[in-house]
Amino acid sequence: MALTRRALLVGGVLSGVAAPAIARAPDRSLVPPPRPGGGGDAAAGATPPATSATRVTGPQVRSIDDLLAEARLGGQVTFAVADARSGLGLEARGRDDPMPPASTAKAITAAYALDRLGPDHRFHTRLVATGPVTGGRLDGDLVLMGGGDPTLDTDGLNTLARDLAAAGVREVSGRFLWHDRSLPAVRAIDPDQPDHVGYNPAIAGLNLNYNRVHFEWARGQGGYRVGMDARSDTLRPEVRLASVRVVDRTSPVFTYENGGGTERWTVAARALGERGSRWLPTRLPGAYTAEVFAWLAARAGCSLPTPEPATGRIEGRTIAERPSGALTAMARDMLAWSTNLTAEALGLSVAMASGAAPARLAESAALMNRWLAARAPGTRPAFVDHSGLSPASRITASDMVAALVALGPDSAMAGLLKDFAMRDEGVPHSVSVRAKTGTLNFVSALAGFARTRNGTELAFAIFTGDLDRRRGVASDDAERPSGGREWTGRARSLQRALIDRWAKLYGAA
Repeated sequence: MALTRRALLVGGVLSGVAAPAIARAPDRSLVPPPRPGGGGDAAAGATPPATSATRVTGPQVRSIDDLLAEARLGGQVTFAVADARSGLGLEARGRDDPMPPASTAKAITAAYALDRLGPDHRFHTRLVATGPVTGGRLDGDLVLMGGGDPTLDTDGLNTLARDLAAAGVREVSGRFLWHDRSLPAVRAIDPDQPDHVGYNPAIAGLNLNYNRVHFEWARGQGGYRVGMDARSDTLRPEVRLASVRVVDRTSPVFTYENGGGTERWTVAARALGERGSRWLPTRLPGAYTAEVFAWLAARAGCSLPTPEPATGRIEGRTIAERPSGALTAMARDMLAWSTNLTAEALGLSVAMASGAAPARLAESAALMNRWLAARAPGTRPAFVDHSGLSPASRITASDMVAALVALGPDSAMAGLLKDFAMRDEGVPHSVSVRAKTGTLNFVSALAGFARTRNGTELAFAIFTGDLDRRRGVASDDAERPSGGREWTGRARSLQRALIDRWAKLYGAA
């Protein structure tokens, strides 16, 4: 259904859009007009006419000033909302203020990958033999070839090991090599994040378990017993590449050192309880994957030499292969679980498929910026990665809305967005929301589509951030900064309140 008559009158007058133009998507960056209730940006040279059509009466629609005062967020609050079908701007605040999009950037990455790689694209992890197999013996090298799959896990790698045994290979006369150069090697998505956070792993063409190693500890009579493994629900391959030592100190909680092919962690004893576990990132994903594969292959009956990195060109025949799921399903999971590795692997894969060879994530993100600017003319996105993990990425709320309008509420990406609950307690609401959330310390974002009671489709983006407070967070407190949880809760409440306001203003039957 169309917008209500009131919204059409007000929006058309304030934005200078003639009625026949409402059916067309905009060909420039959105400049949404102010709305009644305060807090909105005034369009250049526009003065709301003093007519009853521009005034919202009654207590059911709260003013923006009241909503912001109640949220008590500090820093900046910016937002924009438009009719998702026509692109008609409805309300905005801080429309020219670039903000960190956090994980809402993944919505753009999903659209980018679906457009450039195709919804049925799959990543392939292969085993390549450089010689013949005779009597259970491979006379040559075995190469584990990564295809950039960000979703490969221990169970999937175990299937590949069993396929190797099914191909008749029991031993290898040559070397066991691993190849991870299908994607550029990136040590960490955001180098400014603490070393130990699992959501900031390395990236390579060969990835496993989202490039995380499982660390487990238990206190015994002689101190702590610790272990590192690559577990799944049914398997626990031991990992020797990474080791951890418990040290009698209070802080830092973790230290990390690359020991020239091994990873050495220390952990503060006073930070550990009686027992527990967590996933730690690996900075050597190719070597990690190869070590786990050798363990799984031995379990399947094939003894492999010590893994070595491949150099030079690989020539041989594929004797086993594991494809990933289709890109559509991968992107849906990425948006649902906000997996940073998946987002970066997708963005880098597009860059590699286009013939580029980015050395840094920012170079790959620049290609996505150009793609988006072409799809939504007039926008100026400034992403520096594909996941939104770096706080250095920037986009304005108006540009994000313009991008959503250009992509459309019926796009493949829009269909993958997760439902956003408008009530914490699950009480039904008159507006349904599909959106991507984004959270960094003292940064909260939400962008997507809302369908009101009368069928109006809205595209919106809400970016909030207290960047000064974020910069003051110490490294050891980065996972749980003081006041962070409460701040994020208030930001989420503000997001719901703004959407509720827009549903009442523009979606009343």
